[in-house]
Formats: sequence, structure tokens, C-alpha cells
Amino acid sequence: MLAGRMMDYPLTLTHFLDRARTYHARCEIVTQNPDRTLARATYADLHRRASKLAHALARLGVRAGDRVATLCWNHARHLELYLGVPALGAVVHTLNLRLHPNELSYIASHAEDKVIVVDRSLLPLFRKFAPQVRCIQRVLVIGDDGPVDGDGLDYEALLAPEPDDFDFPRLDERSAAMICYTSGTTGNPKGVVYSHRSIVLHTLVSCMHDALGFRESDVVLPVVPMFHAMAWGLPYAAVATGARIVLPGPHLDPASLLDLMARERVTFAAGVPTIWLGILALLDEHPKRWDLSSLRSTVIGGAAAPPSLIDGFLSRHGIEVTHAWGMTETNPLGTVARLRSSLGLDPAASLAARASQGFPVPLVDQRHVGPDDRPLPWDGESMGELEVRGPWVASSYLGGEGEDRFTKDGWFKTGDVVTIDAAGYMRITDRAKDVIKSGGEWISSVALENALMSHPAVLEAAVFAARHPIWGERPLAAVVLRQGKTVSKDELHAHLEPRFAKYWLPEDYLFLERIPRTSTGKFLKSKLREQFGDLLEKKASG
Repeated sequence: MLAGRMMDYPLTLTHFLDRARTYHARCEIVTQNPDRTLARATYADLHRRASKLAHALARLGVRAGDRVATLCWNHARHLELYLGVPALGAVVHTLNLRLHPNELSYIASHAEDKVIVVDRSLLPLFRKFAPQVRCIQRVLVIGDDGPVDGDGLDYEALLAPEPDDFDFPRLDERSAAMICYTSGTTGNPKGVVYSHRSIVLHTLVSCMHDALGFRESDVVLPVVPMFHAMAWGLPYAAVATGARIVLPGPHLDPASLLDLMARERVTFAAGVPTIWLGILALLDEHPKRWDLSSLRSTVIGGAAAPPSLIDGFLSRHGIEVTHAWGMTETNPLGTVARLRSSLGLDPAASLAARASQGFPVPLVDQRHVGPDDRPLPWDGESMGELEVRGPWVASSYLGGEGEDRFTKDGWFKTGDVVTIDAAGYMRITDRAKDVIKSGGEWISSVALENALMSHPAVLEAAVFAARHPIWGERPLAAVVLRQGKTVSKDELHAHLEPRFAKYWLPEDYLFLERIPRTSTGKFLKSKLREQFGDLLEKKASG
């Protein structure tokens, strides 16, 4: 049998770290501090400090496989943890600072974190759950907003005396590099372990032109937090290509982000739809206040973005938006809504394709299945649960939990209800737990939300299921209006009527000041159902 023989070269993050120093030593890392001053470092500094970090952690007793947790904003110190900890052979575990302290104590204990690195500004949060986490032996404090005084080891003082270089070990590419936890909207959060190999492969594909399309000349702004789903792999992709990286720290409001984009001439930015909705609204109010001519690409993911958002950026501000889909379990990139020239799409079809979740990046497969678990046709109409597989898609959760999410033939059950058209473009119509089943028919809350958010008076809309005495469930719409705008329920109903079957139309409209969100910025429809799920039953009973 003829077999090719290739060099045994492990796919590990150490290669990215070495490459940063060797080829991109002068490339800049910019951090916005809590006081809004900017700190500047280079990729040579990144390698030097990651080496110091490895020495310091080894001296503290951190060994291969030990978990080092982070409770940090997006900044250069967090980036050196992203690389220095895995290159040592330990595992970096990013804690989501937007979670409740009870969830954080559960996650840190479940992951068996040995060391935690905490921003000084986040110590009040850490103190709320620290007493319940017995596995943590060392606390390192980054003085992001002032001097460190007794709450733990001073991170800078710890690194200062260490050598500038470290003999990083040769690692097994399948060994763990990072742990991220799911948001835990149903049951306890579950841990997903990323290997060096999965992150390297994910990074290489992410950098492809028709994926996220990174290049050395880019200035990359990860608005998505580094404590959420590996920041979509953006920090690793930036380091791998030698792109300049701008880290926003704790300032994620639209004005701060726009100021940072204009000042640092950002070319690529990525975040969840709620961030971009706020940015678009502010740009519409002040279209000439910020010079964003350098911005060549923005990526929206984490939840379905309305077509009106994508079209608004392009038609009113000349900014191209790329829709992407992924999950913690997919490392996280799964699909990207790029246009394919071979399809010859007209402008309307092009917008529809851009507003979809796209088609899989190389090495990821997709299918959707019905209630009987049989694959459905790619006809753009059949709705079923999306399943994916690939070399960076999880095959299990930490501790063997959630086995029902993984099929016997090697697919991950995402929980997203989707359609897939003949060209392979996938469109999310709902989460399985949020889908509205009225009189035996499925209603897509996402389609209704997108249509509502295309109304000029509507800033945000979330459609959810309310119990109904006759139909079982009916859709209710929670709406947040734009500042200074008004609209009646009848006007919203008239806006939807030409687009949907009568039974799809919301039974009622609720005008709210804000829509509850998960820790990752998605609409928390379980909270809406809890608050308003019996509204229609109450009306029916008089």
C-alpha cells in the first residue's frame, strides 16, 4: 500500500507564539484601559511576557493539564494568558464575568481551577464566589485600575524577576489548551475542552479569505469578549497572521467603540448583534462624527442579525457586514454568509444570502433533521434541528455530561431550528427551546423579529411563545422603540401582515424599556415567557 510520509510536526499554539516574535515582533497590541488611556505593546513583548508568565506559573507549581482561570476584560495581559498558559502545557479557562456568582462558583469548581488571574476592577465579583471554590490555590491580580494591595499576588510583581525566555515543552497536539463553558440557559453550564490541534485548525480556516479573511495589514478589534467562546478565535487569528490588534477593555458602549475604531484605524471588528444595533443607531444620529473609512469588514455572530441591520450599515454608511454562526461547542466558527460568485445572485437575493447564517467553512459539515432524526431536504422551507461535525466540533462535554447532544453517527445536535436552501445557505428560524408551536404548526420567532426590526420606529424586538387556551401557544412580541419614536400596535400589525400568514402574526405587542438578555447578549426569552407567558390565558379568562 502506498502511503505518504510527512514530518511529525505537532499543531500547537507554541508555533503561533514563536511566529509572533520571529516574523511580527514590531506588530502592535493596543489596550484601552479602564481610565480610557491607551497602553501599547508589541508582539515581541507578547512573547517575552508569555515566557515570564510560564516561568512564574511553573514556580507556583502549575503543571501540565492544570487549569488556570481568567476573570478579565479584553486586554494585552489576557492575550498573553491565551498563549503562555497553553504553551506551558496547562489549560486556560476563561470565566464569563457576566454570569451570576453562583454560576461562576459552580463553573470554577467543576473545571477544578488551580490558579485564577483576576483584573483588580473585577475583584468585587470574585469575592462573591471565591469562598465557595475550594480548588483555587493561588490568586493573581492584574492592576488594571490601580495598585494591587493584598487581595492576591501582584501579577506584575510576580512576572518582573522571571527570565525573558522559556524553553516551552513539545506538546501533544491533542492535549487540552482551553476550556470554555456554555451559557447554561438549560441546566448547569457544560465545559467544552479545546485541544491545541482544534484551535490551530480553526485558526487556519478562519484566516481564509472566504471565512473571516484575516491578513497581516489588518487592525483587528475583537468586541466579542475574550471570556466568551474564545473570542471567536480572533486573538489567535490575529497573532497567527501578524495583524495589529486593538483590545477595548471594559468600554463596550457604542460611542467608546466608535471612538476607538476611528482613532486606531480599525479594519476588522466583530461582535454580537446587540452591540451593532447600538452602533448603527448612533451612526444614524451622527453620520459624520466618526471617520470609519478604514473599516473594511465587520462580523456579526452570536445570534441572528436582522437583514435591516446588515442593509443599514451597507446602504447608509458603506460598511460591509458579514454574518457568521457558531457555538461554544464549535470552537466556535461554523458557517459564514459569504456570497458565491458562481450563483449570480441579484441584489435582493444577495441581501437574503448575507442575512442568512451562511454555509459551512471548509472541514465543517451540516445537516438538519426532523423529529424522527431523519435528514431533511435542502429546499429552503423544511425546518429541522441543525447538526454539525468537523475537526474542531466537540464530541463530548467535560465529565461526559450531555451525551444526548451527540449522535451515534458522529454529529453534534446544536439545538438550532433551521432551513437550508439548495445552495447550502443555512437560516436559523429558532432555538429548539424557543420555537413557537401554534395549533400544530411551527412559527419562526426570528423571522418575525427581523421583520419588526425593519420598522423605522423599532430598535429591538423579541418574539416568544405565550400559552393559549385554544392553540396551545401563540406568539407575543416584546418591542423596544428607538429614542423619540412612537408606533401603535395596529401599525406594527399592518407592517407584518403582507409578509406572513395570518396565524403567524403576534397575538399582542408589549412595549418594554429593555429586553432581558443572557450573559452573552442574546435575548433571554425564557425570562419573557416567565413574566408574560400566561398573559393570553388571563385575557381569555376575563
